[in-house]
Amino acid sequence: MNKPFAITLDVGSSLANKTGSWRTERPEYVDRLPPCNTACPAGENIQGWLYHAEGGDYERAWRALVEDNPLPAIMGRVCYHPCEGACNRALHDAPVGINSVERFLGDEALKQGWAFEPPAGASGKRVLVIGAGPSGLSAACHLRRFGHAVKIVEAGPLAGGMMRFGIPKYRLPRDVLDGEVQRILDLGVELELGRKVTDIRAEMAAGKFDAAFLAVGAHIAKRAYIPAGSAARMLDAVSVLRDMEGADRPMLGRRVVVYGGGNTALDVARTARRLGASEAIIVYRRNREKMPAHDFEVEEALQEGVMIKWLSTIRHMADAGTLTVEKMALDDKGFPQPTGEFETLEADSLVLALGQDVDLSLLDGVPGLEIRDGVVAVGPDMMTGYPGIFAGGDMVPSERTVTVAVGHGKKAARYIHGWLCGNPYRPGPKHEPAAFGNLNLWYYSDAPKTVRPMLDVARRSSTFDEVVRGLDETNALFEARRCLSCGNCFECDNCYGVCPDNAIIKLGPGQRYEINTDYCKGCGICVEECPCGAMRMVPEKI
Repeated sequence: MNKPFAITLDVGSSLANKTGSWRTERPEYVDRLPPCNTACPAGENIQGWLYHAEGGDYERAWRALVEDNPLPAIMGRVCYHPCEGACNRALHDAPVGINSVERFLGDEALKQGWAFEPPAGASGKRVLVIGAGPSGLSAACHLRRFGHAVKIVEAGPLAGGMMRFGIPKYRLPRDVLDGEVQRILDLGVELELGRKVTDIRAEMAAGKFDAAFLAVGAHIAKRAYIPAGSAARMLDAVSVLRDMEGADRPMLGRRVVVYGGGNTALDVARTARRLGASEAIIVYRRNREKMPAHDFEVEEALQEGVMIKWLSTIRHMADAGTLTVEKMALDDKGFPQPTGEFETLEADSLVLALGQDVDLSLLDGVPGLEIRDGVVAVGPDMMTGYPGIFAGGDMVPSERTVTVAVGHGKKAARYIHGWLCGNPYRPGPKHEPAAFGNLNLWYYSDAPKTVRPMLDVARRSSTFDEVVRGLDETNALFEARRCLSCGNCFECDNCYGVCPDNAIIKLGPGQRYEINTDYCKGCGICVEECPCGAMRMVPEKI
């Protein structure tokens, strides 16, 4: 009777059959740029900090986040999260609640007292920042981290800029704002309040500053000519929201009409309701599809009893507390045109929310500057036409949001640092996009997005308590783990497990893998089965 026998081959021995010569293509690992990162105006490495958050290391996640954005608790409340609009998971079930997790990390940092790492040393350079809004605070934080001495001069009585004087407390509680501002000041940033800079060059010379970053907010309300009686009460939205920070709240009356269609108009109307107005009506000359305000804010306003008159414009305000409104109609190009149909609205006050301008008087007499449409022209390096003077936020052509302003501050700080050191900053190359088609979503189970809790509608009209609430740790952890890690290896071991030739070598935690090209025959199974699209096939080199 013949006995069975077996031959065991050691893949490292000379007896093993190497397959590398069979290939026409070979797999390689790649890092792709996730769409959330691409869409973030603040330039956050969203996927990077989500990775730490989903592992439960919240402090490490927060520290990765604040490398780009020093105001995460604020941003988690006021950012309109374009990252979520770009999220690949939206094409599967629902986008990852990135903004919710960011807020959780920001709140956790305030609760735990996490602080920024102090700068390693002093550069000997001094930088002046004009304005303590989001852009100025961001720039100051990043410049201080580089080791520069930084002084912020703010014309207002408190830091925060339009975050404080333009965003109501029900969206941004002031203890959150104060906490994140104080963390930046604790780095050693100097802040002078209540003084308006009228001559930037004189200010720089007097303080021996080597560079300046201009971040003056858009605090001047735009006006419109509306005929009104001498007793008519007409206000601007910026003043109304600013007065909410004082001891004496504005007196708007029981019937308030707001003219405009942006987020500021909604904020004023919602504020009026909280001040006791029985009617708060927004008059807007276009339809809802053209309204610049964000849709979720429109929904919240409607829930709170704010009324909106679409396709309407205000023609006249009388002394007797009435407004004449003309109905509009869209032409074939989508532009509103008058119809000659009028109606009357009763109103104790009319609030104009038609946009804001920036006070550029501090730049008078500065040579080389170019002013376009009320803002300062800057180059790709955020520098104005005058060497050493940089600008960002509301002062430059851009979308006026807190997130954009924070991104400007970081970007300017990098270029200012390079300019001061004589080593110009040059952004590195970007990876190719991580497209939805590269993902293998059947590896991921359906996991609906966590909905943030909200204050009951019945309580909103009588309180300035925060409307949108944050996630608890359990929900934040769940939400972070919904991230698909688009385009970047997260060491799931799929490639290692499916390779028929044992050609994938594990390098250890955090080190990912490498491919043993002596044994890989180029079948491509690893690429096909990679859940996150972090591999590709390339032609074999001959």
